[in-house]
Amino acid sequence: MNWEYIWQALPRFVDATMMTLHLAFWGVVLSLIIGLFCAVIMTYKVNALSWLVKGYIELSRNTPLLIQVFFLYFGLSKIGIKLDGFTCGVIGLAFLGGSYMAEAIRGGLEAVSKGQIESALSIGLTPFQAFRYVIFPQAFAISTPAIGANMLFLMKETSVISAVAVAEIMFMAKEIIGMDYKTNEALFLLVVFYLIILLPMSIFIRYLERRTRRAKYGA
Repeated sequence: MNWEYIWQALPRFVDATMMTLHLAFWGVVLSLIIGLFCAVIMTYKVNALSWLVKGYIELSRNTPLLIQVFFLYFGLSKIGIKLDGFTCGVIGLAFLGGSYMAEAIRGGLEAVSKGQIESALSIGLTPFQAFRYVIFPQAFAISTPAIGANMLFLMKETSVISAVAVAEIMFMAKEIIGMDYKTNEALFLLVVFYLIILLPMSIFIRYLERRTRRAKYGA
């Protein structure tokens, strides 16, 4: 193990880590928005859109992210739509993550008892107010573990985006292996920087789970 080389390579991995975090941030945010939208449609059975949402979920969850990103990056360029690698990565992560978030949030929405909903409506809340103040907070508490797991999953899936020349952590490791033949050093840095990203996120998610559990049960 060449520790001097590792020290010299650190700035490159720091830059790659920022790119990874940028990808993950937008992928998670957009997937949550898509997931909430789809979950509401499936839970309340909006006839005009429910079949479309179900089709999207099946397509997204049953095709690899790599294929989805290749379609965006290489396929769309054939018809004149050219997207850079970062944009393709964000869209691919949001497309994949949205389906997983939709199922997680839907499970939370359907777990809220009908008595809670009927009570909210009986005191004069509108359906939107009942959703905002009664249904969604409980659904979020229930689905927090699944949402957290999906966030970690999406952060790890950013490694796939290296296939379209986005300089995130995996891309940097492959570049060092290919250009400088420093396999051990590259893999060591790869593991270390993924731990730096994922370990604090995992701890935060566990903390959030405990907080929402206490809020739900009053413990």
